[in-house]
Amino acid sequence: IFIEHKIFKGLKSVVGWTDTKELDNFVIKLAERTKRPITYRNPIVDATLPDGSRINIVYSTDISRKGSNFTIRKAMDDPISILKLIEFKTCDYMVAGYLWICIENGMSLFMSGETASGKTTSLNAFTTFIPPENKIVTIEDTPELQIPHKNWTREVSKGKGSGEGEGGDVTMFDLLKAALRQRPNQIMVGEIRGVEGSVAFGAMQTGHPVLSTFHAASVEKLIQRLCGDPINIPKTYVDNLNIVVIQSAVKRPSGETVRRILSVNELVGYNPETQGFSFVEMFHWNPATDLHEFPGRGSSFLLENRIATMLGIPEHKKASIYNEVEKRAKILERLHKAGYTGFYDLYFMMTKVKKQGLLKMDLDSM
Repeated sequence: IFIEHKIFKGLKSVVGWTDTKELDNFVIKLAERTKRPITYRNPIVDATLPDGSRINIVYSTDISRKGSNFTIRKAMDDPISILKLIEFKTCDYMVAGYLWICIENGMSLFMSGETASGKTTSLNAFTTFIPPENKIVTIEDTPELQIPHKNWTREVSKGKGSGEGEGGDVTMFDLLKAALRQRPNQIMVGEIRGVEGSVAFGAMQTGHPVLSTFHAASVEKLIQRLCGDPINIPKTYVDNLNIVVIQSAVKRPSGETVRRILSVNELVGYNPETQGFSFVEMFHWNPATDLHEFPGRGSSFLLENRIATMLGIPEHKKASIYNEVEKRAKILERLHKAGYTGFYDLYFMMTKVKKQGLLKMDLDSM
């Protein structure tokens, strides 16, 4: 057994198997604990262990030449909060303040990046920006998201390896269609990668904000994947998605691998004449300084034309919307200094902030 440690990286343990039959029996028992039995006919299982850890099992030498193998991704008891991400320098206060005002006001967002870039961790951290009274429906293949809200409906697809016959299969596509009938304020999808994408964009068109992860390393590649097989979103629909956050695992000069939000982008629209998409880069990460910059200040379509109107800011004062971003950045900084870095502690305090009003709280008295 090998362990991938956050600090010490790849480590070889003293635990292992010399008998392939014993290993096969062990992975069969592991699969049974997830209630997704593994067989020669269904030799691959992705599931969740009782403690919430994700597990992938590949069974038999038919497809794994060195024998059965399994990978466990340990679940965290307390999910990483947005303030922890700021500590890790994944983002900064202004990036968080911008995402707060956008998510709070019903903008749709895709957290995009390559494998192991920390997309789901960041998306989960953003859920503290959703108003506490909102109803949230989450849809996943393997349950990972941990939402602090009371009105949370958690739905998981049921396909091969679930122990059901074909008639019992329930896909992400099916769950998304069902979610639209449940009157959610927000729909969260673990990952969009197939035909369920068309339903997600249909939901956006009807006014349902959608938050999801997506595998693409840039805005351009994200659009290419959305418009190609198997998702096939019409180009004129793509701008229903408001924000694309690109995150990546990057190596620092010290050799350390860290997660960074590389850019935060607003999708503005599609030009049928040039067949191109326009987007505004609101924030980008500067690798030389390891800091996030705000080049989009003063040119945000969402802040000035959507959110300012929703907040009742008159046309001649719409530039003041950037002050609202700064207010949210300051309140996050105050909460950070007060020590509210735990995921659930932060959500509780942000709920109080929203009830009492931004910057009106005496954190020193708490």
